[in-house]
Amino acid sequence: MNVWRAELETRASGVKEFPDSDLPEVAFLGRSNVGKSSLINTLLQRKNLARTSSTPGKTRAIFFYRINENIYLVDLPGYGYAKVSKKERHAWGSLVEDYLAYRSQLRLCVQIIDIRHPPQENDALMVNWLRYFRKPFIVVATKEDKISRGKRKNHLETIRRDLELSPGEELLSFSAVKKSGREEIWDRVISRLD
Repeated sequence: MNVWRAELETRASGVKEFPDSDLPEVAFLGRSNVGKSSLINTLLQRKNLARTSSTPGKTRAIFFYRINENIYLVDLPGYGYAKVSKKERHAWGSLVEDYLAYRSQLRLCVQIIDIRHPPQENDALMVNWLRYFRKPFIVVATKEDKISRGKRKNHLETIRRDLELSPGEELLSFSAVKKSGREEIWDRVISRLD
């Protein structure tokens, strides 16, 4: 996809701050420090639009990036970071659940997993939640450049097995360093918008 305009439109800490728009939205979900911001920046061919953080669990809001005046990419707070208080985790969880459950503009969820590690319990819970509420999703395994090509297939098979992905549930691999997987992810996004 040719991205000719990309901008952060709003940072929402509550439902009332979500954009008042009918544009379709694609949400990015995953554990803290899994590479959501790097994936979004690579998709948009921008270096620092989505901010990466050296402090996992720092993002506490939902970021809406307006793309080409016709779609939003939505960066959800990372989950699973232990140093965040239970109260904060609950608040983030409620915000994310409100977005995922009730946002009618949501067309696709991109569940992100670090290819180097087996999925965690929170990853499986999120995928099961998406299935239960019938939210269309794909799984993207990031950081593929961090493992050898020979080991990649085994790591992807572990992710597929641990998340109990059916044959129709897609698993793609991606590298922000090599830019591999970018077009395949855009193809899935565009197919959900048509």
